[in-house]
Amino acid sequence: MATDPYDWIEQSLATIHRADWYRSVKTIHGLPGATVQLEGREVINFASNDYLGLAGDDRLIQAAIAATKEFGTGSTGSRLLSGHRELHRELESAIASLKQTESALVFSSGYLANLGAITAIVGKRDLILSDQYNHSSLKNGAILSGATVIDYPHCDVETLKSQLEKQRLRYRRCLILTDSVFSMDGDLCPLPTLVELAEQFSCMLLVDEAHATGVLGATGAGCVEHFGCTKHQLIEVGTLSKALGSLGGYVAGSTALIDFLRNRATSWIYTTALTPADTAAALSAINILQQEPERRQQVWRNVDYLRQLIAQQLPNLKLLPSESPILCFQLESAAEALSVAQQLKKSGIFAPAIRPPTVPTSRIRISIMATHELAHIERLVEAMSYIN
Repeated sequence: MATDPYDWIEQSLATIHRADWYRSVKTIHGLPGATVQLEGREVINFASNDYLGLAGDDRLIQAAIAATKEFGTGSTGSRLLSGHRELHRELESAIASLKQTESALVFSSGYLANLGAITAIVGKRDLILSDQYNHSSLKNGAILSGATVIDYPHCDVETLKSQLEKQRLRYRRCLILTDSVFSMDGDLCPLPTLVELAEQFSCMLLVDEAHATGVLGATGAGCVEHFGCTKHQLIEVGTLSKALGSLGGYVAGSTALIDFLRNRATSWIYTTALTPADTAAALSAINILQQEPERRQQVWRNVDYLRQLIAQQLPNLKLLPSESPILCFQLESAAEALSVAQQLKKSGIFAPAIRPPTVPTSRIRISIMATHELAHIERLVEAMSYIN
């Protein structure tokens, strides 16, 4: 007798529930910001990647409205067909200028940027060495490329070097993949050493600057600028959806690289172009980033204030190492993480529980924004003290 081929879905969902890994959406009402409306009440928002507080900025909103009125709601096709607008070129020029690279290419999301770049530049005859904590888009891009993929322990440059010594000569090309800021921990990759190893072993190096763009570096260009590596030939990927308050992704690098990706990156060639509204909003955000460095400075003042209060009032809190606006404190289990997140929400704090399989250990993730007031940070520490 035939069985239902979809029975396994309910069984898998039951397993997810038993492990306390079940996820569901939380509806935010109104504009994004340091405080948001959640489940009918105002809460302080420590869940957002809107580090500069630009997603609700009226200048981005007006830029998006103006672009929509002039160019319409959708791009109508891929960039190579009917989807290209001068706005796209302007945004790419602004990104290249910010990142101090020769050129840049805008994708419809950061995820697509990683998939497109990785699958275009390596294949079955090649090797990828990838940090084990890399973002899903890097991991999936590596798998889709068909290259041999070896994960190295998180930020372990000695193991990476050992693997290069053993493996490099067996493959045509080699690509090292890393996030610059690891989004679920907050720490930075050891970029100068990675650059040195890439040059020593003739490897390409792709750095995902999603959580660094707009936040790190003297001008907000990211970790590459922060570590003084802008003169080295790298493949820099990032997103427009975090500190830049819009949507989309980019690859920045040499003119030859970008020209090649226009011809070989399938997630760019076969995807409808970024909407005029998103493109104009991102362009406005880059202008604000360059004109208002005090926004980035305020992020770091807020981070320093939170760290100071934690050291004074919560000395036993198990904070993960971080050099970014992302601070995480570890908990024993997924169930405990869910419980703590719920208690924080009752205290007016929105901070998500991050659980396996996204991360190896459960935690609460705190994300600091330029628009957080000192009173918001004090409320967070007060709420955490009752739990701690």
